[in-house]
Amino acid sequence: MTRTLVLGGARSGKSGHAESLLADHPEVRYVATGRRNSADADWDARIDTHRRTRPKHWSTVEVTSYAELFEVLRGDVPTLVDDLGTWLTGALDDLGAWDAPRGTVAPAVDDLLAAVHRFDAPLVLVSPEVGLGVIPESRAGRLFRDEIGAANARLARVCEAVTLVVAGLSVPLTRPTDRPS
Repeated sequence: MTRTLVLGGARSGKSGHAESLLADHPEVRYVATGRRNSADADWDARIDTHRRTRPKHWSTVEVTSYAELFEVLRGDVPTLVDDLGTWLTGALDDLGAWDAPRGTVAPAVDDLLAAVHRFDAPLVLVSPEVGLGVIPESRAGRLFRDEIGAANARLARVCEAVTLVVAGLSVPLTRPTDRPS
């Protein structure tokens, strides 16, 4: 069993890399966290394109609330969660936390970490790395950046492997204790 966190920027290739990590498994559950929005045809088209490009033998679960992810992360089927940025956006929406103090979503992140920690099969989590750019102009942008950064740091501690994908190239990240002496 391996828990892997795949980080990267927009269109960096992180989803493709994450999918390649489970390519040899005969059964994979793909958990899509981006919620459909009938008022946004472009977004729904992106979701449909992602779905069409996955292997046919993979099953897809589209979560519709942040808490649904905790239920999906039960069982023993190799699972890919793509991505935690859209999951966090949904949590901020569901909890009415966009104007709340920072840390309001911490209990949801605690529940996510507990679900990841107890998961019994290969698990690949895709998450945006947003801390490398400019400071967002809006409070909502800064809140999202701060919350996803904190969540990524906590997830990295419970995952056996962490990879950063930049320009389609994957770079394994190591902890100080992972380095050879």
